[in-house]
Amino acid sequence: MKPIVTVTHNFPEVALEKLRSHTEVLYNGSGNALTPAELIDRAGKSHALISYLTDKIDASVINAGGERLKIIANYGAGFNNIDIAYAQKKNIWVTNTPGVLHETTADLTWAMILGIARRIVEADQFTRQREFHGWQGDMFLGGDVHGKTLGVIGCGEIGKAVAQRALGFNMRVLYHQRKRLREAEEKKLRARFVPLDVLLKESDFVTLHVPLTRETQYLIGEVQLAMMKPTAYLIHAARGKILDDRALVRALKEKKIAGAALDVYEEEPELTAGMTDLDNLILLPHIGSASVATRDTMALLVVANVFDALARRKPRTLIPGWRNMS
Repeated sequence: MKPIVTVTHNFPEVALEKLRSHTEVLYNGSGNALTPAELIDRAGKSHALISYLTDKIDASVINAGGERLKIIANYGAGFNNIDIAYAQKKNIWVTNTPGVLHETTADLTWAMILGIARRIVEADQFTRQREFHGWQGDMFLGGDVHGKTLGVIGCGEIGKAVAQRALGFNMRVLYHQRKRLREAEEKKLRARFVPLDVLLKESDFVTLHVPLTRETQYLIGEVQLAMMKPTAYLIHAARGKILDDRALVRALKEKKIAGAALDVYEEEPELTAGMTDLDNLILLPHIGSASVATRDTMALLVVANVFDALARRKPRTLIPGWRNMS
């Protein structure tokens, strides 16, 4: 019998085809998430579980897998939806998709930077509503990007790719994270390591790229937003709970900062009250890695991890910090 693989959500056809050539696939292509009961049922039948960040893979799901379930392969860079400690206890591999989406996510981050600074969404809506009647000197005045200061919070793969693009805009780059980069990397990016409060006070654009951990949860809240310049912009394409969304709405309403652009949310997919009323806020539906090529590459990496685990090999992209398992 072929091993059984559950795919909990929509998945690229190129990867499904590869899976189907070697396994029996239980595929949920409905566009709707599986219920907790359905997740438990599928886990009980499967040797491998391919999940989204929106799937809560807790002890009940992991227990349902019993001795059969070998791997939980998240289709994305994040993995805070999975009870990692319990999966390890049960000797179930957990993988994600690092190293393949950072450039595409950095591209979107820059689209957000330029979009909010130059008021692109507002101007598009204005034009579509047939309000444009000719050039005016004071129409949709925004902020410059070139020559400004970019503050990168979290200079990992994505953060470094964002900082690299800033060189083309002749920007000063500050960064903050737990561990300083090597000197050679700092020189390449022309980036300076600073404390968080310095970055917030001096940056014209602050962009968030840290993982969600106990230390980074609500890293940016009312106190930190108050440190920013009233002309500054906040860009968020990391994990929702790094930012206090209610504090952001208040800061934008009170003009404590000039604007913000979000691709992730505190209670995703729910939006915090007041967000949709703000013209100085861009709202995107978690599309950081959403290019056809990148999503296909991510999916093929997921499949490679599944095949590794089913062949009793160590999967190639185990989550960071994974202990050795027999």
